[in-house]
Amino acid sequence: AEEFDAPEEDLHAGEEVEEVQRRVLRRRPGRLAATPRAACGDAPGGLRRRAYSVYILSMSIRHGLLALLERGPRYGSQLRTEFESRTGSTWPLNVGQVYTTLSRLERDGLVAQDGEDDAGHALYSITDEGRVELRSWFETPVDRANPPRDELAIKLAMAVGAPGVDIRAVIQSQRGHTLKAMQDYTRLKARALADVPTNRDEVAWLLVVEQLIFQAEAEARWLDHCESRLVRLAEAAATEPAARTGTPAERRSAKAGGAGGARTGTRR
Repeated sequence: AEEFDAPEEDLHAGEEVEEVQRRVLRRRPGRLAATPRAACGDAPGGLRRRAYSVYILSMSIRHGLLALLERGPRYGSQLRTEFESRTGSTWPLNVGQVYTTLSRLERDGLVAQDGEDDAGHALYSITDEGRVELRSWFETPVDRANPPRDELAIKLAMAVGAPGVDIRAVIQSQRGHTLKAMQDYTRLKARALADVPTNRDEVAWLLVVEQLIFQAEAEARWLDHCESRLVRLAEAAATEPAARTGTPAERRSAKAGGAGGARTGTRR
């Protein structure tokens, strides 16, 4: 539960793709974005009602900092800069998040304070236990058995049969938005490839942009599938006999009575 003690202002719910685009379209690796934000929501079980997605995010930050510390001692602001450089500020951090995470890593024996630099910044180093944890993270697949809640999937699920809601219109509106996002990300990728990536931060940033493209593409294909399924179901419903009246219990009673009458008539 302690993994979710970060201040509320560090974790904001339901982040829209426009906000991600606004951040990623304005920067290249090596330049900081403004307004650090991250995503959060409600969680299942006893994890203090935080979103499972926040848990995944916090674990990614935790291990991301360990990966950066494996390259040598660093202080909090330096870790924040390098983390955002690697990810293109798609998931920006603030210094408070970084130092809170460092404090927990130190508590768990995965990092240790390592003196100060010439400017008086407190340095942190990864421990042997931290290296074991980092290796385990790299070697263990990301858990997909408990996916975070997806707002779009929930919206469509609730729209099915909802009075006054045209679910096909909802799908078409979302598809247009998703395709625009995919186009924006594709232009960003083309811009990144205009200059051949020359360092690991630029390569890492390119991988993040491509993940956004593939994610948007998969969402667009899923929306196409949803619309096709709704069309097939509507066509099938149109060919079925008119809906029966009465409650299920009434229909069962009528059916039983009809069967009894048929048997009585046979005996006569």
